[in-house]
Amino acid sequence: MSGHGAPTISSDGTGLKVTIVASLWHTEIMNGLLAGARRALSAANAEFTEIHVAGSFELPVVSQTALQNGADAVVALGVIIRGGTPHFEYVSAAATDGLTQAALATGKPIGFGLLTVDDEQQALDRAGLPGSKEDKGVEAAEAAIATALVLKQIRN
Repeated sequence: MSGHGAPTISSDGTGLKVTIVASLWHTEIMNGLLAGARRALSAANAEFTEIHVAGSFELPVVSQTALQNGADAVVALGVIIRGGTPHFEYVSAAATDGLTQAALATGKPIGFGLLTVDDEQQALDRAGLPGSKEDKGVEAAEAAIATALVLKQIRN
């Protein structure tokens, strides 16, 4: 599993405004990712709101807009499962590149909770559900908070 060797991140997000931007596809998996992100943000004492978007392709523009309108960080959550057409590659690349561009354009962090997997089981293994091996919702939220704090420290 790719999470082997992952760092333990614990940050105080008091005073940070974080927006979770979550896709509507793959409800069971998304519910796990959302629960993990909410848990991590609550544990860090960060203030957070949620916005739901149609799919992963929409994550970048909504994330960038949230960052431009007061969010200190975004946690982007989505699931793209490989199918039999090139659609997977196009959407995965567009969403990933778009999230990177949004973070760089705004100078604010986006926690990357976009699962790009070969099959549903791989997503379930990463969703933070009972029996999952990883919790990418938690990891994305923790990374967003930690990065927002590092950026704040650098700017001060």
